[in-house]
Amino acid sequence: MEFGEKLKSERTKRGWSQEELAEKLFVSRQSVSKWENSQNYPSIEIIIKISDLFGVTIDELLRSDEGLTKKVIQDGKQLAYPRLKFALDVLFLLGVALLVIKLGILLLNKAFSFDLTLVGGAWIWNFGPLVLMVGAGICSGVVKEKYKED
Repeated sequence: MEFGEKLKSERTKRGWSQEELAEKLFVSRQSVSKWENSQNYPSIEIIIKISDLFGVTIDELLRSDEGLTKKVIQDGKQLAYPRLKFALDVLFLLGVALLVIKLGILLLNKAFSFDLTLVGGAWIWNFGPLVLMVGAGICSGVVKEKYKED
């Protein structure tokens, strides 16, 4: 049984109209109608509410319809993408910050004859910013392409 049929069956078992179900889920009656006619699918948040309301497992709802399963998986990926993109952006900005700090200290040493040293070794300050910026940039491109494919 597909999701739309299951939804309609559970709703009619309880003697509810589409309007009554819509009120319980805080959606429009048109949304319920589209779900029942397999014209559209609800979000994962609504699926959880439906599961609680009808006392059925989420698995029963998802496995009943391959299209709904694909939608939930796609929605999950879209939620994961911004987090991953944010993490890669932070790494890139960390590389930029390290580069700015290094250049600032070098400039201060040259312009004012200071003898400031960079803690942590030459490798971190010479290659760290480059590795972070290039690595984050490449990974960001790969992630973007992966989510574009799916």
